[in-house]
Amino acid sequence: MRPETVKRIVLPGLGLVGVLMLWTVISQAVAPDLPSPARTWAESRRYVLDPFFKDGEMNQGIGRLAFYSLVRVAKGYALAVLLGTPLGFLLGLSRSFHASFDPIVQFLRPISPLAWLPLGLVIFQKSEPAAIFTIALCAMWPTVINTAVGVRSIGQEYLNVGRVLRLSRWKTLTKIVVPASLPYIFTGYRLSLGLAWLVIVAAEMLTGTPGVGGFLWQEYNSLVYSHIILSVVTIGAIGLLLDRLMGVVEARVKVG
Repeated sequence: MRPETVKRIVLPGLGLVGVLMLWTVISQAVAPDLPSPARTWAESRRYVLDPFFKDGEMNQGIGRLAFYSLVRVAKGYALAVLLGTPLGFLLGLSRSFHASFDPIVQFLRPISPLAWLPLGLVIFQKSEPAAIFTIALCAMWPTVINTAVGVRSIGQEYLNVGRVLRLSRWKTLTKIVVPASLPYIFTGYRLSLGLAWLVIVAAEMLTGTPGVGGFLWQEYNSLVYSHIILSVVTIGAIGLLLDRLMGVVEARVKVG
């Protein structure tokens, strides 16, 4: 067997088997209320095998619920990138702007989405725009910080070339600054996407809107533990997929 096959398939498969065995032991010996993998599948397979059924607002297939969550994440993430990228460039390019607003960025950055969401509900009076507002505000900071770091890390020799060629500010930005800082920018995009996915789960849990987070909270209140595990697995799987997709984009940008 090829070493690459062992690394990509066999070892992750062994890890998965180990986790399932540990889960089974815990469900039988330590936490009897925790459903085993077999029981979880038996009670949740309709949501997986028929992922787009709809019997009510919250009783829907896991594919449909994940779609709702991904749409909200896409809107909030797009807003975070649109706001965070130019803000990062301003922080990196202007010392005065950095001195004025970097303390504010560092003040806002650690605030939890659990704190922003109630404020969003006060401002917008509806759960949907409040969730998008919370995603954008929480997910933009990795993009802001990485973009600023990327701009500040550009070697002085590159900027000197622009001065020698008498490039305008716009051409210096588009021909030198942006290409040189792209790897940092896409690293920020990747981190922001992961954070956006974390925030949407919390937002849906608090507002009770249809989505993976809302479904998880409903099943917790109903004490349907197998569906809670299904939600957790779905959240992890989608988060892993999003991270890998952004990793592919980031690798291509760095190679380019």
